[in-house]
Amino acid sequence: MATPNKVHLTVDNTGIVQFKLQTAETAAKTSELLQENHEKHHIFFNKDGFHNHIVHHLLTLYGLGAPAEIIEQRYKENANYQRNIIQSGARPDMSDPENFKQYLDNEKYYHEYLIFWQNEMEQKGWENVLNEYVFAGDERADGLLGRFYGGFLHPIIHLGFGIEFHQPAIIAEALAQACCHQNWTGEFLLAAEKDSKSRTSTSSMTMPELLDEIRANKKLSTAAEWSDSNKIRDGVLARASDEMLKYTSQWHITPENLEQKTAEMINSCIYYTAAAQNPPKQVKIDFYFMHCVNSSIFWPTFNAQSWLSTANKVRLLQWKGYLDLAMYASRRSPPLLISEITEYAPAKPKEADWEGVFTRLFAFGDDGHAVKLGRAVRNGELVSRAWEEKREGGGKGTRVKGDMWPKIGNMAIDSVEDSGVHWARSVGFAEAWVEYGDRSKKSQL
Repeated sequence: MATPNKVHLTVDNTGIVQFKLQTAETAAKTSELLQENHEKHHIFFNKDGFHNHIVHHLLTLYGLGAPAEIIEQRYKENANYQRNIIQSGARPDMSDPENFKQYLDNEKYYHEYLIFWQNEMEQKGWENVLNEYVFAGDERADGLLGRFYGGFLHPIIHLGFGIEFHQPAIIAEALAQACCHQNWTGEFLLAAEKDSKSRTSTSSMTMPELLDEIRANKKLSTAAEWSDSNKIRDGVLARASDEMLKYTSQWHITPENLEQKTAEMINSCIYYTAAAQNPPKQVKIDFYFMHCVNSSIFWPTFNAQSWLSTANKVRLLQWKGYLDLAMYASRRSPPLLISEITEYAPAKPKEADWEGVFTRLFAFGDDGHAVKLGRAVRNGELVSRAWEEKREGGGKGTRVKGDMWPKIGNMAIDSVEDSGVHWARSVGFAEAWVEYGDRSKKSQL
């Protein structure tokens, strides 16, 4: 049985994207490896806040049906550079409210926060802990909820995996990780929420429409500079915050449109991630946009939780939309070329179906970003198709449709298997493409 201190996977829960069935042997081996990671490794593998992705990587592989030997191999490749879980000299008791508050935003105390969350869950249950500390709507909870969106969404990705696979120990890791992040992202999200509520206009636009308008707004779309260390905080929010709020205020979530807007969010972040290409340069995926996609897979799971109020489901999605729009603006709002998707020619046509894509992603040796992207794109197809069937095409909020989905899956694996750095960074800037070559003639669109 899974507990706040023990990872225990079962073959009857392999997540929301089904590819191949799992075995009891693989469930046991993956549980063993995740338990080792839980007990030994810090959530950051260096002092600069680079994240330990082992949980994300292994659960994605496990959920898609990868065999035990592949999962163990990927674990070994990424375990050798992790840091010890204990980093602080002092060992403050985080059950003391003053200690809890004092040591926030400091990665040295990840282990101490982890112990606190495990103890809380043992006493109250993980659902009650989340409702009390993250979703209560008071100042303390809003501060922690905001931190879940920090670090390019890594804490909420971690939380999503814990909830999707029913693993309280991983939920405890996510909570401890959130405590180690700064909250400037949350402050932006709260400001966007407050601004939206203060406006008298009830004008509501789809996310693709807002992406088009953001690109057309030169002050906002060029607010970030290549030299900015953080292009949302130091670019968009420092130089064009009013313009950013103008657009976040026009994306509205209600209990009635929650399902529709969930599909729209998932579809739209995949759309701008795949379509932000720079022909004739090689096809590459933006590293930051990719995190918007990799996190999007968890919103159907959040929406399905009976213990979470509808108001909080609405808020979770609203904030994700705010951040997705800001992320697009922060990379210089690249042109979105839908033909880059519709006319895409897979590098390996005989392996271009989802079986071929996932088989190649299993074999790809990285820290898990690539296979997470593949799984999230497949989820986008499933969610969007279900919505399209309900609404005869899905409407203007969903631009990715039909055979575009496996093409994006192929773009993901082809791009990382291609030469050059796996992920482009901040693709709206010309500087992001300097190191990449032109496409071969056979792949020209």
